[in-house]
Amino acid sequence: MSVFTSVERAEPDNTHEIMRLLVNTAEWLLSKGSTQWNALLRGEDSHNTPEAVNRGEVYIFRDDGKAAGMVILLPEPNAWDRDLWGERTDERPAIYVHRLAINRNYSGRGAGRQMMQWIETAVPALGRDVIRLDCLANNSVLNSFYSGLGYDLIGNASNSYGAFNKFEKVISS
Repeated sequence: MSVFTSVERAEPDNTHEIMRLLVNTAEWLLSKGSTQWNALLRGEDSHNTPEAVNRGEVYIFRDDGKAAGMVILLPEPNAWDRDLWGERTDERPAIYVHRLAINRNYSGRGAGRQMMQWIETAVPALGRDVIRLDCLANNSVLNSFYSGLGYDLIGNASNSYGAFNKFEKVISS
């Protein structure tokens, strides 16, 4: 049974709701001892989420109108992606997944898996057949999650935020 009743492309008037979800997620991560997304707590957003909303790259997963989750799907690599993925960004066009966040009221119900499945069905309509994402190399839960969904570990990279594992999946049409 689906956790979500709808998925919609975010509009500019959804920006506050989206940022609140991201900050709540960052606060939860911090409460679990993780510094992932800590910059959001200082008002810094390395993925410039409001601009991504304006470009139509943010999707909200809703449950009867409530924001249950969100994700950014970039059809072109941003500076973060180019830094982590290097020359691979030029090899084959891909969708880059960023800021997958789940309202904590929906955790433990398969929401993350359902969001990733939706992304896999949406990517061909966005003109791509490859999905790329990264996560902290030391987050064993996330690494296992993506591997368990059939994403291939392509390698790792580091930047000023830490060490990251890079995952990729080719979607058959």
